[in-house]
Amino acid sequence: MTTWDIITGPEPWPARYTFSPAVRAGNLLFISGTTASDKDGRIVAPGDIVGQTRYIFQKFEPLLNAAGAGFEHIVQTTEYITTTENYGRTAEVRREFFRGRFPTATGVIVKGLLREGALIEISALAVLSG
Repeated sequence: MTTWDIITGPEPWPARYTFSPAVRAGNLLFISGTTASDKDGRIVAPGDIVGQTRYIFQKFEPLLNAAGAGFEHIVQTTEYITTTENYGRTAEVRREFFRGRFPTATGVIVKGLLREGALIEISALAVLSG
């Protein structure tokens, strides 16, 4: 039987959610699909896929830190996007966070996302030390 731990970061995780922000299983960290929503559920940077991408990666940071990791540990990302407008500019944001050591990536165009106003949702997989 595999054991795993829920990783929530420093913010309290709302009891209304039926998923975990991240799960550590052995040396793997699975980060749930994340949108650019603030603690009140409002979309940050409405209409701006670049701003939403940056906010999502900023939300990843405390989860990674809580697991003793950083962006250098992420080996895979999956991005679900509702628009290709300005999507190419999200590469600039990836450069800010991954600093030249890029994980594998999958991009999927979807009709819509559960969070109204979200233009992008990103999930990630990290391999942790020790």
